Amino acid sequence: MHPAVAVGLVFGGCCSNVVFLELLVRQFPGCGNIVTFSQFLFIAVEGFIFEANFGRKRPAIPIRYYLIMVAMFFTVSVVNNYALNLNIAMPLHMIFRSGSLIASMALGIIILKKRYSISKYTSIALVSVGIFTCTFMSAKQVVRVAKLWESLSIAALTFALLMSARMGIFQETLYKQFGKHSKEALFYNHALPLPGFLLLAPNIYHHAVLFKPFQVPVIGVTVPIMWFYLLMNVITQYVCIRGVFILTTECTSLTVTLVVTLRKFVSLIFSILYFRNPFTAWHWLGTSFVFVGTLMYTEVWNSLGPLLARWRKRPKQQ
Repeated sequence: MHPAVAVGLVFGGCCSNVVFLELLVRQFPGCGNIVTFSQFLFIAVEGFIFEANFGRKRPAIPIRYYLIMVAMFFTVSVVNNYALNLNIAMPLHMIFRSGSLIASMALGIIILKKRYSISKYTSIALVSVGIFTCTFMSAKQVVRVAKLWESLSIAALTFALLMSARMGIFQETLYKQFGKHSKEALFYNHALPLPGFLLLAPNIYHHAVLFKPFQVPVIGVTVPIMWFYLLMNVITQYVCIRGVFILTTECTSLTVTLVVTLRKFVSLIFSILYFRNPFTAWHWLGTSFVFVGTLMYTEVWNSLGPLLARWRKRPKQQ
C-alpha cells in the first residue's frame, strides 16, 4: 500500500476516533471501560481470523513474553480510562499523553543505559515545560472541590506514561531477540487481556444499560446514538491502528513519529474548536512547547535541511 494511503488512514482514523471518544465521555465520563473492551474484542476477533488463522498459526514470540506485555498494556489502558473517569479535560488528556518522550528517555537512560545528544535533552526539556504549563494552568481553572480529582487524574496519567514507556522498552528487547512481528503483537495484546475485563464486567454492563435509552430519530428510523458512537469509535480505532502498522512497514520511524505527532496536534485543535474546550494563551504556549520539542526529538529539522538545499539549487525556469 502506498504510504500516502497509510497517512490518510492515520489522520482519518485517529482524528475521527478522538471525536467519537469525546462524544461518548462527554455524556458518560466513566464509559472508558466499555469503549476499551469493545475495541479489544473487535481487534482480537479480526486478528484471530486473519493473523492467527483460527488458532492454527503458532506465535513467533513465546506466549510467556506476550503475557508480560499484555499485563503492562492492560494496565495502561485501564489507568488512562480511570483518568477520563475523573473528568479530566480531553485536550489536557491528549497533551499529557504526548509526554511519552519524557518517560521513554528517562527509562531508556535508567534501564538500557542509553546516552543522548544535547538536542535530544533540549527537546525533552521543551516537552516538560509545555506539559507543566498546560497542567498548571488547567489546575488553576478547576474549582476548589475538584482539585483533588484533578490531582488524582494527573497522577494516573503519569503512572500510565511510565508504564507505557516500560512496555516500549520491553517490546524493543523482544523484537531484537525474535524479530519484528507487529501484527502478531497487535493481536495478542488485544486477545489475551479479554478475560481481565471480567473484573470490570459490572461497570461495562452498567454503561451498556445507560447507553440503551438514548434513541435518536434519523430519517424516520430510531437509532441508539450512544451505541452508534461506540461502533464508530471501534471502527475508527481499528483504522487508526492499521494505518500506523502500515506506516511502520512502508516508512522510516522518523516519518511515523512525525505523522503521529501531527495527528495529535490536529486532534487537539479540532477538540478545542468543535467542543469549545477552555484553552488560554498559556495553554497555546505550552502546546507549542510540547510539539516543537517532539519535532526536535525526531530530528525532522535535519531532514528538512537537505530538502531545502535541493529546492534552492533547482534550475530556474527561463
